Amino acid sequence: MFPFVLLFLVFSIYPLVFTFRLSLTNWNGSGVARWGGWENYTYLLTNPAFWSSLGNSGVLWLLIVPLQLVLALLAAVVLNNSKLRMRGFYRTAFIVPFVTPLVAMAQIWIVVFDTNYGAVNGILNLFGLPDIAWLTSTEWAKPTLALLFLWKTTGFGIIIVLSGLQSIPADIYEAASLDGASRWRQLVSITVPMVRRTLMFLTVMQTLAVFQMFAEPFVMTDGGPYGSTTTAGFYLYNHITRSDLGTGAANSFLLVIIAMILSLFFVRLLRAKD
Repeated sequence: MFPFVLLFLVFSIYPLVFTFRLSLTNWNGSGVARWGGWENYTYLLTNPAFWSSLGNSGVLWLLIVPLQLVLALLAAVVLNNSKLRMRGFYRTAFIVPFVTPLVAMAQIWIVVFDTNYGAVNGILNLFGLPDIAWLTSTEWAKPTLALLFLWKTTGFGIIIVLSGLQSIPADIYEAASLDGASRWRQLVSITVPMVRRTLMFLTVMQTLAVFQMFAEPFVMTDGGPYGSTTTAGFYLYNHITRSDLGTGAANSFLLVIIAMILSLFFVRLLRAKD
C-alpha cells in the first residue's frame, strides 16, 4: 500500500494543506505571501457576487439533476431489457456525448442556438414563433446551459444506473409478475428501492459536477448576460485571472465545504434501508 499512500500524500494531502494555508494569505503568485488571516473568507461571505454565483449553480442544479435522474433511470430500464434489439448500439449512442470534447460541443451549441442564424430559432420560425435569445437573455441562458449539460452527461448516468439494475436478481421480478404486479408497480416497488444507492452516488457526482461547472459558461456565455450564468466554478476562475490566489483558495475551500454538506445531505436522504 505504500506507493498509493505516498502518491496520495504528495498529490492530495499536501496540495490541500498548502491551499488552505494560501487561503489565509494575500498572494498574487510572486513575491512573499502576506498573512491576512480570515479576511479572504470574510470578503467572500459578504460579497453579493459570491452568493449570486452559488445561486446560479443552485438554479442549474434544479434544472439538471432531478430531470437527469428520471431520464437515466427510465433509459436504463429500457436498455436493461434483454429483448431489446440493438442494445449495444443504443448504449454506445448514449455514451458518445459523454466522451466527446466539451469545448467542441459548446461551439456547436453556440451555432445551433444563435439568435439570428441558429437552427433552433429557424425551426421555431417555421411554426410562426418568434426568435428566442437563447444565450443572450437572462431568462434563457441558464436553461440552454442546462440542456447542454444534460445532453453531455446523461449517458454517464444511464451507464451508472444500468450497472445497478444488472445487480438486481431476476427472480424478484419473476415473483412479482406471478403475483400480478404491473411493469409500473415493479418499477416503483422493486427497481427504485434497489437502486437507491446507485441513484445516491449519481446525485452526489452530478451535484459536484454542477457546482464545478466552468467550461460551459466560459465558452458559451462568458458568465453573462449580466452575470446570470456565472457559476461557482466560473466565479472561482475569475480570482485566478486577477492573480488573486489567496481569495481564490478561500473560495475553493468554501465550495468544498458546501459540496460536503450537500453530499452528506443526499447520502442521508437517498441511502438504502436494509
